[in-house]
Amino acid sequence: MAEGTIPALAGDPPGISEDALKKAEEFIEADEGVMNRLSGTAATTATTVAVVMSLFHLYAAIAGAWPFGWAPIISTQPLRYAHVAFVLVLSFMLFPTALRFRHRIHWWDLALGLIGAGILVYAIEGGDDFTDRATMPTQLDTWLGVVFIVLLLEATRRTTGLIVPIISLCFIAYAYFGPYLPQPWTHRGFDVGQLVGHLFVTLEGIFGVPVDVSSSLIILFTIYGAFLQHSGAGKFFIDFSMALMGNKANSAGRTVVLSSFLLGGPSGSGVATTVTIGAVAYPMMQRAGFEKNAAGGLLAAGGLGAIISPPVLGAAAFLIAEFLKISYLDVIWMAAIPTCLYYLSLLFMVELDAKRFGARVVDTSKDLSLWQLTSRYGFHFFSLISIIVFMLWGYSPTLSVFWSTVLTFALSFLTRETAITPKRLVKTLSDGSVQVLTAATTCATAGIIVGVVTLTGLGLKFSSIVIDYAGGSLLLTAIYTALIVWIVGLAVPVTASYIICAVIAAPAMIKLGVPDVAAHMFIFYYAVLSEVSPPTALSPFAAAAITGGDPYKTTMQAWKYTLPAFLVPFVFVLDPQGLGLLLKVPKDGSWIDIVEITLKTAAGLAALAMAAQGWALRRTTLAERALLTLAGLLLVFPSLIEGLLEAIVGRDINYTATFGLIIAGGVLLKQRMQPAPPEAPAASG
Repeated sequence: MAEGTIPALAGDPPGISEDALKKAEEFIEADEGVMNRLSGTAATTATTVAVVMSLFHLYAAIAGAWPFGWAPIISTQPLRYAHVAFVLVLSFMLFPTALRFRHRIHWWDLALGLIGAGILVYAIEGGDDFTDRATMPTQLDTWLGVVFIVLLLEATRRTTGLIVPIISLCFIAYAYFGPYLPQPWTHRGFDVGQLVGHLFVTLEGIFGVPVDVSSSLIILFTIYGAFLQHSGAGKFFIDFSMALMGNKANSAGRTVVLSSFLLGGPSGSGVATTVTIGAVAYPMMQRAGFEKNAAGGLLAAGGLGAIISPPVLGAAAFLIAEFLKISYLDVIWMAAIPTCLYYLSLLFMVELDAKRFGARVVDTSKDLSLWQLTSRYGFHFFSLISIIVFMLWGYSPTLSVFWSTVLTFALSFLTRETAITPKRLVKTLSDGSVQVLTAATTCATAGIIVGVVTLTGLGLKFSSIVIDYAGGSLLLTAIYTALIVWIVGLAVPVTASYIICAVIAAPAMIKLGVPDVAAHMFIFYYAVLSEVSPPTALSPFAAAAITGGDPYKTTMQAWKYTLPAFLVPFVFVLDPQGLGLLLKVPKDGSWIDIVEITLKTAAGLAALAMAAQGWALRRTTLAERALLTLAGLLLVFPSLIEGLLEAIVGRDINYTATFGLIIAGGVLLKQRMQPAPPEAPAASG
């Protein structure tokens, strides 16, 4: 999401100071890079390059397809090279070397970008002869490859920070110094020529799967997101949520949940969604009586849902489809139930918050009623779901997002204020390219990591080590994998975290019999948790900047709200019915298993929400919280607990989920039957 998104989507919300919005935007910059604000010729030049990049990728998406069958098709390999060339030029133009060089394009920025693009022109011109030299690159190939890798690492440093380039250099060092490492990490080692040949010349390194996905899908989805943004879809989704949920005791909390879901789908950015909704919704939450840290935690948790919400999800979701060789539509279906469970659990938490804080009715009435708003701007819903409709119609993801973009552009002219006029079209196309830069540089640099892993066999070694440490236990292996993904995610963006762990950690779970789709979705969800995990908890920190709350208290509140994101992925890999949550029929199962595991998990999350909030029908006692926690675990992890009990008592233990329902029902019945003690609503989170 580009700079300036907050005013574009949120207007000028009352109750939020300029300093708070500015500080919140700083967290977006921390997530997506510190960009130059250019003017004059520099701005025109950068905009021109960005617009050309968007038009090039739109052309590449449709070339060869009816009715453009006459157009020359851009094959995969040149498309990857051209994509990275555009990315390098724009990254060096828009992201400064250091803060003191901001808001200007210096000569070295242009020089570095053009050198990087020139090297890729050399690769494109070399054609098959260039790729055939992968095992024996010439001296010129080697020198150009080294220079290109350095330029790529510098571009990544500018867009994402130091961590990803440093990790990539560590992997390169691992490949080079293999013979000198201790067992079991040792390998034969590779010299500079071999490394450059594999990482730069082949399609197994920098220009491998991540860049393929970035050049063919991620860029198109960021362009699509820019069209939604500039046609006013974001503002409509927030206004619609307010109108639908307004004038009720818990309208503020419900509005945050619904608007997070609607806005998160096309956004795909946790921090940007948090800030956009927070700028509008926090004054309303404040008037409703929400404590500021709890309000910030809810905003951050809602923003986190943007990365796991169809139809866009985060950039890592496109990589899942490519790694698993499945369609992107399959990934959307797999994310459907977990996303619904996530927001359902969030809604449970919000409803309990309303009881705890004694939430007041807040007047959210607008100039337009719900019916007037929907009849005038409801076409944005068609834009949002059109991708899925086109894919169900048989179009590829690439063509689906292309035609959805065209549809969004056409529908924008239904009202004067949403029309994407020529001037706005230029800004839209420019933003579409600018918004992909962080993900694109991350994908290209992550290709170095993937290339080293495949070259050295590190993935198999690492999986063997993890399994050995876990003693062959799937539960311990899943816990170790979650910890690894979580720790990696503290330092790098979600996309990089997923790529790294998909190639080094997923094989361990797959080796123990976990289906590959479950293993990769498990890693994806834990990579997403980096958004709310300190010390890089950017979403809660951004929310705290808006609410004026304590960043770390807000983070702890966000952790509480995102409890399902921590627990549900374990169901994927530990429960025989777990595949049902991914809309996959379990082995020797049926669709009934999908319904059963979904209902059990939803009931378990409701019980855990009551335990986490300390409130059911009224404030819970310590014993009631303990019983609700037990009930939630029995419902969410029945098979796991049955296995543990069988190991302890030596015989089959069944119906633990039933026991969970009985326990939770007993607590609720007890609270229902006993008179509530007089007490004031809680005042803090």
